[in-house]
Amino acid sequence: MFSLAWICLIAAGLLEPCWAVSLKRSGKFRNVRWSVATVVFLIGSLYLLSFSMITLPAGTAYAVWTGIGAAGTFVYGILFMNDPYDVMRIMFAVMVIAGIVGLQRTSSRNLG
Repeated sequence: MFSLAWICLIAAGLLEPCWAVSLKRSGKFRNVRWSVATVVFLIGSLYLLSFSMITLPAGTAYAVWTGIGAAGTFVYGILFMNDPYDVMRIMFAVMVIAGIVGLQRTSSRNLG
């Protein structure tokens, strides 16, 4: 079962690709609109991550946060930014997602 901490962690992870893409589009922080978006998404992501870490183990929360962010940024890059992809890259991204699911499943048992 998902607790509020897990919901916040997933939301934090989903905000991570938002700030990563905004950062790329900011042009070294020269584009004000994308620079502001980067900061807003980053603060939101970190706030939700910190909230989830009150309950969840820090290592698990951080690994899940970065995993969701990495996988989300990977998928966004392929779909919208013409990033390269092949079977091996997709397989490794799936492995990241499998690791996230595994961490969630095993952490839930230990939190009672």
